[in-house]
Amino acid sequence: HLAFTYGVPRIMSSYAFTEFDQGPPADANENIISRSVNADGTCGNGWVCEHRWRQIYNMVKFRNVVNGTSVEHFWDNGSNQIAFARGNKGFIAFNGQFNVDMKVWLQANLPAGTYCDVISGDKVGTTCTGRSAEVFADGRALIILPATAEDGVFAIHVEAKL
Repeated sequence: HLAFTYGVPRIMSSYAFTEFDQGPPADANENIISRSVNADGTCGNGWVCEHRWRQIYNMVKFRNVVNGTSVEHFWDNGSNQIAFARGNKGFIAFNGQFNVDMKVWLQANLPAGTYCDVISGDKVGTTCTGRSAEVFADGRALIILPATAEDGVFAIHVEAKL
């Protein structure tokens, strides 16, 4: 939802539960327990805190960077792989195809250069902590998204350029 132009996104955080009608984490007196923050930035005390997940906060940044652009160069393989550019500011690909790697040359529509995938990692200085892609002078890039990737999403934008 954060990649597309439609709608108003809402990011919500939640708590872990095992029963459909279970309330938030509480003490013996039924007072809601505050979340704790673990050393790795995740939440504890029964809270999940999706807004702290790298993939979520980096996609919020993606949406902010591509704001005001249109969906261009939409591509699909006819079987659960899609990709599209957001103007000349961002590009995103999804591999939802079971056991099939995505390896395809696509029009990313971005300036030439190396870009960090903001789903698998971050841009830190002059390096990427996750995957990257090279966009060539014609705006095309070889997009590689293995079926075994932790997330079936690959997203780059102009502020993630090395």
